Amino acid sequence: MRGIIGYGAYVPYYRLDRSKIAAAMGAGGGRGERSVASFDEDTTTMGVEAARNALRNAQVAPTSILFATANPAYLDKTNATAIQAALDLPQETWAVDTGGSARSAEAAMRGARGSEGIAMAILSDLRTGKPTSADESNGGDAAVAFLFGDEDDSPVIARSLGSASATGEFLDRYRQPGDSFSRIWEERFGEQAYLELGNEAIERALKAANVGLEDLDKVIVVGLHTRAVNSLSRVAGDKLVNGLESVVGNTGTAHLGLLLASALDTAAAGEKIMVVHLADGATVQILETTEAINNYNRFKTVESQIAGGNSSLDYNLYLTWRGFLDREPPRRPDPDRPGAPPAFRSQDWKYAFVGSRDRSSGAIHLPPMRVSMSGGSVDDMERIRMADIPATIATFTIDRLAYSLSPPVVAVVIDYDGGGRFQAEMTDVDPAAVEIGGRVEMTFRRLFTAEGIHNYFWKARPLSS
Repeated sequence: MRGIIGYGAYVPYYRLDRSKIAAAMGAGGGRGERSVASFDEDTTTMGVEAARNALRNAQVAPTSILFATANPAYLDKTNATAIQAALDLPQETWAVDTGGSARSAEAAMRGARGSEGIAMAILSDLRTGKPTSADESNGGDAAVAFLFGDEDDSPVIARSLGSASATGEFLDRYRQPGDSFSRIWEERFGEQAYLELGNEAIERALKAANVGLEDLDKVIVVGLHTRAVNSLSRVAGDKLVNGLESVVGNTGTAHLGLLLASALDTAAAGEKIMVVHLADGATVQILETTEAINNYNRFKTVESQIAGGNSSLDYNLYLTWRGFLDREPPRRPDPDRPGAPPAFRSQDWKYAFVGSRDRSSGAIHLPPMRVSMSGGSVDDMERIRMADIPATIATFTIDRLAYSLSPPVVAVVIDYDGGGRFQAEMTDVDPAAVEIGGRVEMTFRRLFTAEGIHNYFWKARPLSS
């Protein structure tokens, strides 16, 4: 039996209170909050964090990665390869993108479910819109990862009972390459098209699964067309899973997985969950949880990450992060373009955050070294991955002159549990709250972008549960 053997979600730390939009612009906004990826995050870095959470839960290594997003960090270059490198997976791992639209989430999920071995589907999106638009206020940023495998690989926590899909070619929303926001057709037209396709797919999926609506425990209805989602959600009644619109927003490509992860966070064995995804058609999947879910280690649930968010983000700063507000930069030279050859040669360090440990003395070197600082032995090192090891702040400084889209820069010297010291930049933190002795963990981020090249590396952030 093949099915879901693990999952993990990632909801960024920052939230934008929608009322701040109207306060600043005199229009737009609304009630509640939306999740916001930080200035040093993109769909690739969020995908890494979701995958790390999934792997911490399942304790298995995937042999393939399928990455879906409608807002890729690169075009004409595979983004999934950076995820593979950051997760320190072997070169034999097959990593590929499925992108361009919210429906690409289905391609990643179906591809991982039908692959051989352990396969990971990663869904990630960063939603933008014109200032004061509905897309801006109703959107959200998040990522989620699902591991698929057989019982021989790991206990299956949810299996498919049946599915159905209906495809329609019609203009609902669209964005040309290079645009930073989508255009949307008149909503009543899209609602009519989606309802017909959705009802048809639901009927066929229930028949394939040999269940009725009354047999379902949870129903997820998701899509970027709000009116169609609200109309079709009426079939669920009180079984409808919370869409998280008021606390996260609609995370586009990731939202299908985010709501499924939220449902699995509270699921018990034997629950039947119907997932309806409206995106250029309708796809319906009916899942049933197994006894294994009762013993599943839920690391960083969706609810806990929502509760741990920071709602103090200023709207003008949000616009700066998204490139809609071009502020005067720090009076320092712009960062140089990262070089491809040195990045390739130091891939273990730059992406996987692998140091070296002296076999004789146990001294840990960050970055990795050939000569030990303790005893002087040469080329007697073993690789040690430090990305998942927590650390303690030994000292820090607040730099208000260094180049950053979100000054000031917080620089810390950290001591890792078990040995090793490193100077890192901190993120997702209030500079006033940094203190010696504070606990931190590592997170994969984008240091800067220069001449179209994203310089990915690891930063420290406050340790969360």
